[in-house]
Amino acid sequence: MCENLEHLRHDVYVLVLLLGGTETVATSMEWALANLLNHPDVLRKAKAELDAHVGDRLIEESDFAKLNYLQSIISENLRLCPVTPLIPPHMPSSDCTIGGYHVPAGTILFVNAWSLHRDPRLWDEPTSFKPERFESAGRVDACKYIPFGMGRRACPGDGLANSVMILTLGSLIQCFELERVGENKIDMAEKTAMTMLKVEPLELMCRARPILDMLLSLCGQKI
Repeated sequence: MCENLEHLRHDVYVLVLLLGGTETVATSMEWALANLLNHPDVLRKAKAELDAHVGDRLIEESDFAKLNYLQSIISENLRLCPVTPLIPPHMPSSDCTIGGYHVPAGTILFVNAWSLHRDPRLWDEPTSFKPERFESAGRVDACKYIPFGMGRRACPGDGLANSVMILTLGSLIQCFELERVGENKIDMAEKTAMTMLKVEPLELMCRARPILDMLLSLCGQKI
Protein backbone atom coordinates (compact mmCIF):
# COMPACT_ATOMS: atom_id res chain seq x y z
CA MET A 1 0.00 0.00 0.00
CA CYS A 2 2.76 2.46 0.95
CA GLU A 3 4.67 1.56 -2.22
CA ASN A 4 1.58 2.27 -4.36
CA LEU A 5 1.10 5.64 -2.65
CA GLU A 6 4.72 6.52 -3.34
CA HIS A 7 4.29 5.68 -7.04
CA LEU A 8 1.12 7.79 -7.11
CA ARG A 9 2.94 10.69 -5.52
CA HIS A 10 5.69 10.49 -8.15
CA ASP A 11 3.07 10.36 -10.92
CA VAL A 12 1.46 13.51 -9.55
CA TYR A 13 4.84 15.29 -9.46
CA VAL A 14 5.49 14.36 -13.11
CA LEU A 15 1.99 15.48 -14.13
CA VAL A 16 2.46 18.83 -12.41
CA LEU A 17 5.77 19.36 -14.22
CA LEU A 18 4.27 18.45 -17.60
CA LEU A 19 1.20 20.65 -17.20
CA GLY A 20 3.19 23.51 -15.74
CA GLY A 21 5.72 23.43 -18.56
CA THR A 22 3.48 22.77 -21.57
CA GLU A 23 -0.04 24.11 -21.13
CA THR A 24 1.15 27.42 -19.73
CA VAL A 25 3.59 28.06 -22.59
CA ALA A 26 1.06 26.98 -25.24
CA THR A 27 -1.59 29.25 -23.73
CA SER A 28 0.82 32.17 -23.58
CA MET A 29 1.74 31.66 -27.24
CA GLU A 30 -1.93 31.76 -28.24
CA TRP A 31 -2.35 35.10 -26.46
CA ALA A 32 0.90 36.43 -27.94
CA LEU A 33 -0.13 35.58 -31.49
CA ALA A 34 -3.57 37.12 -30.94
CA ASN A 35 -1.98 40.32 -29.64
CA LEU A 36 0.44 40.48 -32.58
CA LEU A 37 -2.31 39.93 -35.14
CA ASN A 38 -4.32 42.75 -33.57
CA HIS A 39 -1.22 44.98 -33.69
CA PRO A 40 0.40 44.41 -37.11
CA ASP A 41 2.84 47.29 -36.57
CA VAL A 42 4.31 45.40 -33.59
CA LEU A 43 4.52 42.21 -35.67
CA ARG A 44 6.34 44.05 -38.48
CA LYS A 45 8.83 45.54 -36.03
CA ALA A 46 9.53 42.12 -34.49
CA LYS A 47 10.00 40.60 -37.94
CA ALA A 48 12.43 43.36 -38.94
CA GLU A 49 14.44 42.82 -35.75
CA LEU A 50 14.71 39.08 -36.38
CA ASP A 51 15.65 39.57 -40.04
CA ALA A 52 18.33 42.11 -39.09
CA HIS A 53 19.94 40.25 -36.19
CA VAL A 54 19.32 36.56 -36.99
CA GLY A 55 19.00 36.48 -40.78
CA ASP A 56 18.37 33.31 -42.76
CA ARG A 57 18.73 30.79 -39.94
CA LEU A 58 16.48 29.93 -37.04
CA ILE A 59 16.70 31.90 -33.82
CA GLU A 60 18.98 30.47 -31.13
CA GLU A 61 19.38 31.23 -27.46
CA SER A 62 22.65 33.02 -28.18
CA ASP A 63 20.61 35.61 -30.15
CA PHE A 64 18.51 36.72 -27.18
CA ALA A 65 20.77 39.62 -26.18
CA LYS A 66 20.23 41.21 -29.61
CA LEU A 67 16.44 40.77 -29.64
CA ASN A 68 15.31 43.35 -27.13
CA TYR A 69 11.99 44.06 -28.85
CA LEU A 70 11.02 40.38 -29.08
CA GLN A 71 11.72 39.99 -25.36
CA SER A 72 9.62 43.10 -24.71
CA ILE A 73 6.73 41.51 -26.61
CA ILE A 74 6.93 38.43 -24.39
CA SER A 75 6.99 40.58 -21.25
CA GLU A 76 4.07 42.74 -22.36
CA ASN A 77 2.06 39.66 -23.32
CA LEU A 78 2.60 38.18 -19.85
CA ARG A 79 1.61 41.49 -18.27
CA LEU A 80 -1.62 41.91 -20.21
CA CYS A 81 -2.51 38.21 -20.42
CA PRO A 82 -0.94 36.41 -17.44
CA VAL A 83 -1.33 32.67 -17.89
CA THR A 84 -2.00 32.27 -14.18
CA PRO A 85 -4.11 35.33 -13.27
CA LEU A 86 -4.18 34.21 -9.64
CA ILE A 87 -0.74 33.36 -8.30
CA PRO A 88 -0.80 29.97 -6.49
CA PRO A 89 -1.86 30.46 -2.86
CA HIS A 90 0.40 31.28 0.06
CA MET A 91 -0.24 30.76 3.77
CA PRO A 92 1.45 32.78 6.54
CA SER A 93 2.89 30.69 9.36
CA SER A 94 2.24 33.46 11.89
CA ASP A 95 -0.07 36.45 12.29
CA CYS A 96 1.00 39.43 10.18
CA THR A 97 -0.21 42.76 8.83
CA ILE A 98 -0.29 43.42 5.07
CA GLY A 99 -1.25 46.86 3.81
CA GLY A 100 -2.98 47.63 7.08
CA TYR A 101 -4.96 44.38 7.07
CA HIS A 102 -4.55 41.88 9.88
CA VAL A 103 -3.89 38.42 8.42
CA PRO A 104 -4.14 35.52 10.90
CA ALA A 105 -1.78 32.57 10.66
CA GLY A 106 -3.09 29.84 8.36
CA THR A 107 -5.01 32.21 6.08
CA ILE A 108 -5.03 31.18 2.41
CA LEU A 109 -3.80 34.15 0.37
CA PHE A 110 -4.12 34.64 -3.39
CA VAL A 111 -2.40 37.44 -5.31
CA ASN A 112 -4.38 38.78 -8.27
CA ALA A 113 -1.68 39.24 -10.90
CA TRP A 114 -4.26 40.12 -13.58
CA SER A 115 -5.52 43.08 -11.54
CA LEU A 116 -2.04 44.18 -10.51
CA HIS A 117 -0.83 44.16 -14.12
CA ARG A 118 -3.73 46.41 -15.18
CA ASP A 119 -3.63 48.86 -12.28
CA PRO A 120 -3.66 52.43 -13.74
CA ARG A 121 -1.71 53.62 -10.70
CA LEU A 122 1.19 51.43 -11.76
CA TRP A 123 0.98 51.32 -15.55
CA ASP A 124 0.46 53.91 -18.28
CA GLU A 125 -2.46 52.86 -20.52
CA PRO A 126 -2.70 49.55 -18.65
CA THR A 127 -5.16 47.85 -21.04
CA SER A 128 -3.11 48.67 -24.16
CA PHE A 129 -0.63 46.26 -25.73
CA LYS A 130 2.57 48.32 -25.77
CA PRO A 131 5.82 46.29 -25.78
CA GLU A 132 7.75 49.56 -25.85
CA ARG A 133 7.00 50.05 -22.16
CA PHE A 134 9.46 47.23 -21.38
CA GLU A 135 11.94 48.29 -24.04
CA SER A 136 12.55 51.63 -22.36
CA ALA A 137 11.77 50.83 -18.73
CA GLY A 138 14.95 48.92 -17.91
CA ARG A 139 14.44 46.58 -14.97
CA VAL A 140 10.74 46.57 -14.06
CA ASP A 141 9.73 46.80 -10.39
CA ALA A 142 9.18 43.20 -9.30
CA CYS A 143 6.33 44.29 -7.02
CA LYS A 144 4.13 45.36 -9.93
CA TYR A 145 5.06 42.69 -12.50
CA ILE A 146 4.66 39.14 -11.21
CA PRO A 147 3.68 36.71 -14.02
CA PHE A 148 5.73 34.01 -12.28
CA GLY A 149 5.14 35.14 -8.71
CA MET A 150 7.96 36.62 -6.65
CA GLY A 151 10.35 35.88 -3.83
CA ARG A 152 11.33 32.43 -2.61
CA ARG A 153 8.03 30.91 -3.74
CA ALA A 154 8.23 32.18 -7.33
CA CYS A 155 7.90 29.69 -10.19
CA PRO A 156 11.23 27.83 -10.45
CA GLY A 157 10.78 27.41 -14.20
CA ASP A 158 10.47 31.08 -15.13
CA GLY A 159 13.83 31.24 -16.89
CA LEU A 160 13.15 28.11 -18.94
CA ALA A 161 9.61 29.24 -19.77
CA ASN A 162 10.84 32.64 -20.95
CA SER A 163 13.48 31.04 -23.17
CA VAL A 164 10.99 28.61 -24.70
CA MET A 165 8.51 31.42 -25.41
CA ILE A 166 11.16 33.57 -27.10
CA LEU A 167 12.38 30.65 -29.23
CA THR A 168 8.85 29.57 -30.17
CA LEU A 169 7.43 32.98 -30.99
CA GLY A 170 10.62 34.05 -32.75
CA SER A 171 10.59 30.92 -34.93
CA LEU A 172 6.94 31.40 -35.87
CA ILE A 173 7.55 35.02 -36.87
CA GLN A 174 10.62 34.01 -38.88
CA CYS A 175 9.00 31.15 -40.76
CA PHE A 176 5.48 32.40 -41.46
CA GLU A 177 3.56 35.42 -42.69
CA LEU A 178 0.82 35.61 -40.06
CA GLU A 179 -2.55 37.19 -40.83
CA ARG A 180 -6.01 37.43 -39.30
CA VAL A 181 -8.88 35.45 -40.78
CA GLY A 182 -11.02 38.28 -42.14
CA GLU A 183 -10.81 41.99 -41.42
CA ASN A 184 -12.22 42.05 -37.89
CA LYS A 185 -9.89 42.17 -34.92
CA ILE A 186 -9.45 38.99 -32.92
CA ASP A 187 -11.78 38.68 -29.95
CA MET A 188 -9.67 38.91 -26.79
CA ALA A 189 -12.41 37.78 -24.39
CA GLU A 190 -10.97 35.55 -21.69
CA LYS A 191 -12.12 32.76 -19.44
CA THR A 192 -10.38 31.45 -16.37
CA ALA A 193 -9.74 27.85 -15.45
CA MET A 194 -6.41 26.77 -13.96
CA THR A 195 -4.97 29.08 -16.59
CA MET A 196 -6.43 32.09 -18.42
CA LEU A 197 -7.74 30.87 -21.77
CA LYS A 198 -9.32 32.63 -24.73
CA VAL A 199 -13.09 32.22 -24.95
CA GLU A 200 -12.74 31.72 -28.71
CA PRO A 201 -9.77 29.59 -29.78
CA LEU A 202 -7.38 31.46 -32.04
CA GLU A 203 -7.73 31.06 -35.80
CA LEU A 204 -5.20 32.58 -38.18
CA MET A 205 -3.79 32.28 -41.68
CA CYS A 206 -0.13 31.57 -42.25
CA ARG A 207 2.03 31.46 -45.37
CA ALA A 208 5.55 30.10 -45.47
CA ARG A 209 8.32 32.70 -45.67
CA PRO A 210 11.42 31.98 -47.80
CA ILE A 211 13.43 30.95 -44.73
CA LEU A 212 11.11 27.98 -44.18
CA ASP A 213 11.56 26.75 -47.77
CA MET A 214 15.32 27.02 -47.31
CA LEU A 215 15.31 25.15 -44.00
CA LEU A 216 13.13 22.37 -45.39
CA SER A 217 15.30 22.05 -48.50
CA LEU A 218 18.27 21.37 -46.24
CA CYS A 219 16.28 18.42 -44.88
CA GLY A 220 15.38 17.21 -48.38
CA GLN A 221 11.76 18.29 -48.02
CA LYS A 222 9.58 20.83 -49.78
CA ILE A 223 6.23 22.56 -49.13
